[in-house]
Amino acid sequence: MFILSLLSDDAADPRVCLICGDRATGLHYGIISCEGCKGFFKRSICNKRVYRCSRDKNCEMSRKQRNRCQYCRLLKCLQMGMNRKAIREDGMPGGRNKSIGPVQITDEEIERIMSGQEFKEEASLPEHTWSNNGDSSDHSSPSNGASEGNQPSPASTLSSNRSLEMGGGYTAAARDQYINTPMNTTYQLLPHLFSYATQSGLLAPQPRSLYPQSHPLVMQLVAAEDLAPLATPMLIEDGYKVTQVELFALLCRLADELLFRQISWIKKLPFFCELSIEDYTCLLSSTWQELILLSCLTIYSAQIFGDLADVTAKYTPSDEELQGFSEDSMELMERLIYLFRKFHQLKVSNEEYACMKAINFLNQDIRGLTNVSQLEQLNKRYWYVCQDYTEYKYPQQPKRFPEIMMCLPEIRFMAGKLVNVPLEQLPLLFKAVLHSCKSSFISNRTGSSPCLTTTGTSPGN
Repeated sequence: MFILSLLSDDAADPRVCLICGDRATGLHYGIISCEGCKGFFKRSICNKRVYRCSRDKNCEMSRKQRNRCQYCRLLKCLQMGMNRKAIREDGMPGGRNKSIGPVQITDEEIERIMSGQEFKEEASLPEHTWSNNGDSSDHSSPSNGASEGNQPSPASTLSSNRSLEMGGGYTAAARDQYINTPMNTTYQLLPHLFSYATQSGLLAPQPRSLYPQSHPLVMQLVAAEDLAPLATPMLIEDGYKVTQVELFALLCRLADELLFRQISWIKKLPFFCELSIEDYTCLLSSTWQELILLSCLTIYSAQIFGDLADVTAKYTPSDEELQGFSEDSMELMERLIYLFRKFHQLKVSNEEYACMKAINFLNQDIRGLTNVSQLEQLNKRYWYVCQDYTEYKYPQQPKRFPEIMMCLPEIRFMAGKLVNVPLEQLPLLFKAVLHSCKSSFISNRTGSSPCLTTTGTSPGN
């Protein structure tokens, strides 16, 4: 019904956003645009954000693709005439002047904005660099987690409109705005976290204590998780040949159990009573694929890349299935293997996983939400709680937190791709991915050089 209502709304209102083509809601900052692009433009300008594109600065902008590259999204906002002078200086809702229309600025002015030069001249603040939401700059390297200059370049993982503040100092206004936000006292901000920006990325952080409220907040999230092994049987007798239909049925049963666990998890969240049923339903329907993929890469990885991999090894695809394995499926396979290797390298703890899951779930950019501001504040708290916990637990890994956060946009991107894979290709895709990942895992354990087995070995072997 939710999808049908969106379709009927689009048919009734022919106006489309000039940025992404989504259904427009009116005239925002001088041009016809949707609520998502309006909010993205406002936050980008108000927070003086500088993004970067890992491709050719000409990424596709559509309702489905707009979150993939923040650089190209802001670039198109400026090119289409969105007027940054129409944004209120206090950051409150509503434009500064409703009569202000679109503005055409030169390529030189656009470049000054996109590079952050204009912001630096206005505020004399250090430049921040933000990476894309969705694509890692290097999918072949599991250690990729730093930007140019060997500085962390974390992505906007919980929404297309907010990124991790890592590089420079914080203004007093930003600190006060965040700390003084009215919220349940359980989620009061950890004030000392703002000192993170003052630490040099090239120096090891000094040992410090964990902020008192971080530990209980993390433990509440861990307590909401079902860490028991998956109950779906995944044991096959030796010599038994698994058919495509049987493997597909097993994958469906696993998906059912994992989805049921996500629903149960929601009811145990410490903020369950604070958000509406409508918002929870909207969040779950939009993120369930991402939550399942994240859990398979972390707390259930031993079963998925062990027991399930053994089952898929007993399945031999036909020549027809092998020939139907598309280039898109091959690319998806390679990126899933990269993601596995990245998580295997990081060895994400249960505490970090619980925080990552909450951060990904509390995505305020999802359409149909009724209380976006409350979601954003909850999201920020768990973001900084995760940062506090990770820095305290791993003081000798100063880049660990941004590397963990950089995994989330890739998970979101891959989960979106997985749901579009033809059903008949899923058994072969899982066989190929799990075979390669298990081979890589065994190579690491035996001390040999790990490698991706995506070339030279057929997925059907």
